Amino acid sequence: MKPKKFIISGGGTGGHIYPAIAIANELKSRFADAEFLFVGAQDRMEMERVPQAGYKIKGLWISGLQRSLSLQNLAFPLKLVSSLSKSQRILRQFKPDVAIGTGGYASAPLLRMAAMRNIPCLIQEQNSHAGITNKWLSGKVQKICVAYEGMGAFFPSEKIKLTGNPVRQDLLTTISKEEAISFFNLKKEKKTLLVLGGSLGARRINELIEKSLPFFAKHKLQVIWQCGKFYEETYKNKGSETVQIHAFLNRMDMAYAAADFIISRAGALSVSELCLVGKPVVFIPSPNVAEDHQTKNATAISEKNAALLISESELDSSFENNFLELIASEEKQNTLSENIKKLAKPNATKDIVEEIEKLLKMS
Repeated sequence: MKPKKFIISGGGTGGHIYPAIAIANELKSRFADAEFLFVGAQDRMEMERVPQAGYKIKGLWISGLQRSLSLQNLAFPLKLVSSLSKSQRILRQFKPDVAIGTGGYASAPLLRMAAMRNIPCLIQEQNSHAGITNKWLSGKVQKICVAYEGMGAFFPSEKIKLTGNPVRQDLLTTISKEEAISFFNLKKEKKTLLVLGGSLGARRINELIEKSLPFFAKHKLQVIWQCGKFYEETYKNKGSETVQIHAFLNRMDMAYAAADFIISRAGALSVSELCLVGKPVVFIPSPNVAEDHQTKNATAISEKNAALLISESELDSSFENNFLELIASEEKQNTLSENIKKLAKPNATKDIVEEIEKLLKMS
């Protein structure tokens, strides 16, 4: 039997790239001799991250439409025609058995042309509010894997499969609190707050944490603060015996295991990881992302009494009171932990790949 061929497209942000790579890795474990080809936007991070993961990638000249009036928008029709044409050539040469899209504008032309060639197609939507690309593709693909309930508002319900989002595999192994405390050289008798603003950092969260350091000290909290590489110079001198500053955390498994409380942005993959981790979480969504996805992701969790949600505009007025209420109530901590764990989907990658295997039977 000839080796299977999978073409995968998703990019622009880590939230689209990492699920694509996780799906490829799971497919590779099941089809050892399979061939893989990724397709991304030629000037975006996938052109670097995908080869680092060991896969080939081709780039399209494509970008999204700007929401404001922009000269870039004038080039969009030309870019789209160019990307559709190049996608057609790539598909003709590679001859995939299945096409997989994980969102981001590069996946739009590729999956559209794959559907036109009657190649079975699957898309994966990470957010609780569907992105433009996946909404546009939904009528043409055979299967749509989603991470949240209620996605029938955006997609044909008969195509939807609730799988969750792929998460990093190291989070599925249990690390003891003692081991994690020792790894970070923390004090056993103090509670630990983990602050996550993403790899680049979150300005408003960093400002909040800096302002709140005396408050955390007063309530005997020690802090692991991931400030992001953009803010390392600004905050590196704020460290102390009880406050650790990190531009980036290479061992997220250890960081999660050490934490008693977590403050985080609400990107789709972060939310999926935090459901699995099961610690009390305060979400502070970024208001500056497409279609306000992060607020919608965080709302989907907080509505189930599984996390606290504080918008950036409310931080000054309500953060200290809300956070104090959380750290003072063991009952509230346990309730949030138990409820968020119920939303975890640890087998998401396997479940998505099982849907892809069903499509193989169509090819």
